[in-house]
Amino acid sequence: MPSFQALPKGRDLAQIKDSIKLRKFFKFGSDTLFMLEKYLKKFEEDVITFKEAEIQELPEHMKKERKKILYFKDVNGFQVVANLWALRERFKKILGENIITVLLRAIEAPKEYKIRDFDMRSRSFSLLEFPFPKYYPKDGGRYITSGVVFAEYEGKRNASFHRLMLLDDERAAIRLVPRDLYTMHKKAIDRGEEIRIALTIGLEPNVLLAAATSVDYYTEELKIASAIKHQAKEEVEIAMKTPNGNIVPYESEIILEGRITDEYVKEGPFLDITGTYDLVREQPVVVFEKFYVRKKPIFHLLLPGGYEHFNLMGMPREPTIYREVKKEGVDVIDVRLTPGGCSWLHGIIKIKKRKEDDGKRAIYGAFRGHGSLKHVVIVDEDIDIWNMEEVEWAIATRFQGDRDLIKLEKVRGSSLDPSSYEGHLTTKLGLDATAPIDEREKFRRFI
Repeated sequence: MPSFQALPKGRDLAQIKDSIKLRKFFKFGSDTLFMLEKYLKKFEEDVITFKEAEIQELPEHMKKERKKILYFKDVNGFQVVANLWALRERFKKILGENIITVLLRAIEAPKEYKIRDFDMRSRSFSLLEFPFPKYYPKDGGRYITSGVVFAEYEGKRNASFHRLMLLDDERAAIRLVPRDLYTMHKKAIDRGEEIRIALTIGLEPNVLLAAATSVDYYTEELKIASAIKHQAKEEVEIAMKTPNGNIVPYESEIILEGRITDEYVKEGPFLDITGTYDLVREQPVVVFEKFYVRKKPIFHLLLPGGYEHFNLMGMPREPTIYREVKKEGVDVIDVRLTPGGCSWLHGIIKIKKRKEDDGKRAIYGAFRGHGSLKHVVIVDEDIDIWNMEEVEWAIATRFQGDRDLIKLEKVRGSSLDPSSYEGHLTTKLGLDATAPIDEREKFRRFI
């Protein structure tokens, strides 16, 4: 940080203003304490600090302590943080108590962001020197799991999570699920072109959640992030344009610029959110060309199948379930994708029942709101959906299989469900564990 001397006497107002602008630049420029260090301080009571560690020691520490924030001061010369967003309460401290409402408003009304100058440092790099571990023994290699890829093609800007398996010093295989970036890549390859990307690591929670949403093709995730931030802080997102032309969040710890090529290699095995191994597939190769960092970058690691993985995948699906249940005319109170279902396959919905068929309509809305949802339970407003004992009690005392069960046979489900049939077909079950409106006293719990 540069030091400033007192302003000499006799300087005019314009010169003083220019000096103030310069001070602000250095205060908020590339030497700022950025978000990962900021959150280490904010959640310091939850932080376990390690002086140093080897790269391959990291996964064992992360598996042993899955909820505490782990901060490693020196891993091959880099700082590392893990489990940062493993608890939902940490999101609430930043974004507010009602995360579902905040996310839903942002999805439905994205907000413009501001762009400022790019001011990160460029350094030489080797992917193999970075602190990205092989998380599980059967993994296909070392993985980047916390990176958000920003890309633009034909006027479409996209931000989404993608895992990348390291191949060598500058190449990695990227998993492209058939969604937006996959479509953009296919369009480019068909025209003999390549998509230029900016892989960002170390981002604010509003950006992480926005990047995990599934919205229509031309909705820009960074505008969703801006809307989330505006609700929490009454500020819009600040972005910057990287040298290869991509718009990324200004508050990024690390950026790797590259291009998705037409070369394909086998990607995997990879242990995914269900704790089981995903399929090995032919996936495109990314060639990275530039590496940009803040002054003291901290690498964010995400344990596959851990609580942070659960939150970042599951929480953005809860508002879409809420929205679709509401469209059914049901008074929905709360939605939860449960960790026992990997925050992906199982859900619980609390409603204020006004009509006898509200429970069943809520079930149909839930399956429409999250296509990978496999089993869902609907409960009354007197049940705490964050207490699984209460949910089980509702099933035990208010549900009858021949009367209150909705069964959808061999419909499209999740590719991550190892029990699914060919083509990722699955049988979905919805349990209406609500009490009959005219017999509520009979079903009231007195203890």
